[in-house]
Amino acid sequence: MALLSAPHWVNVLRMSKNQWNNFDLYNPTEEHQMLRQTVREFVVKEVEAQAAEFDRKEQFNLPLFRRLGDLGLLGITVAEPYGGSGMDAISAVIAHEEISASDPGFCLAYLAHAALCANNIAVNANEEQKKRWLPKLCNGEWVGSMAMSEPHVGTDVLGMKTAVVKKGDKYILNGRKMWITNGTLDEKNTPSDCVLVYAKSGEKDGRTQISTFVVEKGFKGYSVGQKIKDKLGMRASNTAELVFQDCEVPVANLVGHEGDSVMHMMRNLQIERLTLSLSASRPFITGISTSSVTTSGFSRSAFSTPWRPSTAVSITLKRGSRSMLRVRAVRMNAESSTTRTRMGLAIRCLRLCATQQRPGDGPVREPRDAGARKRKLSMHRF
Repeated sequence: MALLSAPHWVNVLRMSKNQWNNFDLYNPTEEHQMLRQTVREFVVKEVEAQAAEFDRKEQFNLPLFRRLGDLGLLGITVAEPYGGSGMDAISAVIAHEEISASDPGFCLAYLAHAALCANNIAVNANEEQKKRWLPKLCNGEWVGSMAMSEPHVGTDVLGMKTAVVKKGDKYILNGRKMWITNGTLDEKNTPSDCVLVYAKSGEKDGRTQISTFVVEKGFKGYSVGQKIKDKLGMRASNTAELVFQDCEVPVANLVGHEGDSVMHMMRNLQIERLTLSLSASRPFITGISTSSVTTSGFSRSAFSTPWRPSTAVSITLKRGSRSMLRVRAVRMNAESSTTRTRMGLAIRCLRLCATQQRPGDGPVREPRDAGARKRKLSMHRF
């Protein structure tokens, strides 16, 4: 897969109007187009058929998940020597877009594995660790997860209570992690095969030190506390509480050095937030598809008068869509704080417009009419 460098994207943004109009921003290379087509065909044939059933049952389709390994998606950003596909950030976004178009819950499980776990190890682990863990994660033998949030702490990671103490050739890990995607694989509270755990490892110069560990299934003291049930969405991915009670972690499972976790988080959350935001922008979840919104709007009436999208709403949708296009052009391969800000504003803009256009359709489990779900699934695929 050809990687597109930051200078390449700078040139894209400097294109003339004619060049810009003829440039396929969503598939900048032939390889990206082939990837999108491959994933789309798999999703239409395999993922869509099971989406409603597993969402209704609130279960994770593990056999189907392992098949993503055959397509090279489970290690999409992992280098080829470790069993991955060695693709770039745009490729990761394409995979998440196409999968989430049909089953966002299943896609969330994929994201937790590929972006939060496998990519994290690929970026931050040493050579021996990469060779030990990545091949199993890339081929689907292992399902991975990442544990950062706690019952009382979310984004304030420095306030976490989970901690480790080094004793000889082991670390003793104690604490609880909450809302962990892929934390359990089934209804029997079977834990994921490996989980990246962030834990306090002491203080240095008055600052809390957080370290990263890979805890493997079978380690003494590692268990699933509970599977979180009856979620409002993303029901096809399992969410769990993890418990570490005097959990014994070999020194060899420390990723990097003690106190490196903040750097690990910043390096890895870039691609995780990127792929998550583009997954969430798919109309199946947010209803922001321009075609879906306008189709629904034209079929509605208010006070016996056919409803039509206002000029202001239409302009806002166009501006929002254009912002999304511009943002995606520089995503990840030319990352900046401005890029992230524009991404957030664009998505919020489109969500707001879509909500205003469909005020009668709330967060219901089933669409009001037979065509609604079809419209959501047949949104303009890029």
